[in-house]
Amino acid sequence: MTPRDLTGTGTSEQDWQASGVLAALPRVTPADVRPAGRVVVLAPHPDDETLGVGATLATWARAGAAVTVLAVTDGEASHPGSPTLSPARLVERRVAERTAALHRLGLAGAPVVRAGLPDGGVADRRADLAALLTDLVSPGDTLLAPVPGDGHPDHDAVADVAADAGVPVLGYAVWWWHWAAAGELPPGAVVIGPDEAAREAKRDAVSCFRTQVEPLSDHPADAAILPPPVLERLLRHEEVLWR
Repeated sequence: MTPRDLTGTGTSEQDWQASGVLAALPRVTPADVRPAGRVVVLAPHPDDETLGVGATLATWARAGAAVTVLAVTDGEASHPGSPTLSPARLVERRVAERTAALHRLGLAGAPVVRAGLPDGGVADRRADLAALLTDLVSPGDTLLAPVPGDGHPDHDAVADVAADAGVPVLGYAVWWWHWAAAGELPPGAVVIGPDEAAREAKRDAVSCFRTQVEPLSDHPADAAILPPPVLERLLRHEEVLWR
């Protein structure tokens, strides 16, 4: 997979909207794509489940869907060289942030399975993740996983493993919106139109990830991972899934 440039603020939301590609996609409701059985969300890092598909998950939660979160890594490498938080302390913070975010999404009781794979090193541990999925997933489950080619190496590795799990997969994007040219999308996308309550739940949940949306300090190594231009794309009015 070609390495992608995930630095800076990326392709603007204004450019995505001006491209017309989102407006041209088929439009469905969360109920239209809600799986009949359990949903297993594969989150390469704490926050990916919320950023990628939080409003849809909030809608499904209100309808009583069974949701399990597979936390592939604990996100310890988000701020390498930080003088403020060690990797171990980042894990503590990010795990707590995810717990709070799931509560905001209506998923306070959802099981979270922590794989503990190395942040930034999932590609070398595909076999371990595949074994975990074999034990976790049952017939009738549906996976929510990063869309192939999302652009972060961990996301792409998770997408590869999900594709071989033997159950249906719905894809979501986090980093695609950042590096891709406006209007460039993989095939199979649909626009999900959650209601205002679900969108508000997602906004509240995203705000829980303070280690990611706010600087840890004024030091350059402590800069926000998700500054406002990045969040603007991820908090747009609607979500996109691939099926």
